[in-house]
Amino acid sequence: MEILQPEGWAKPRGYSNGVAVEGPGRHVFVAGQIAWDEEQRLVGPDDFGRQFDRALENVVAVLAAGGALPEHVCRVTIYVTDKRAYIERAKEIGASWRERMGRHFPAMALVQVADLLEDGAQVEIEATAFVPA
Repeated sequence: MEILQPEGWAKPRGYSNGVAVEGPGRHVFVAGQIAWDEEQRLVGPDDFGRQFDRALENVVAVLAAGGALPEHVCRVTIYVTDKRAYIERAKEIGASWRERMGRHFPAMALVQVADLLEDGAQVEIEATAFVPA
């Protein structure tokens, strides 16, 4: 098992940004990513669309640290504190998805939660990828 840490990012405490496992291929597990920058400062504290985009950017960065590409993602879970904000920003979110993930649409779930661990976070995205051998 390899812990994934994108270069230049502050080291997380109590969890890993991602994990990769070798086998017949490589499994990459991306921990829930929020809209933090590399120094763990929240980006777009009052902007749902910006938070979604940055969280997705962070997912892609962790994938890259594990040798995976967006097209290797087979599962995504998106946690939001306000499903109405997600629905209202669907067009912007779709554009962000296509920019970062292309037209690759893995199995997904969207879950509304009462709150996220980090104050001000509105979106958290986790993913699982499989890189064929």
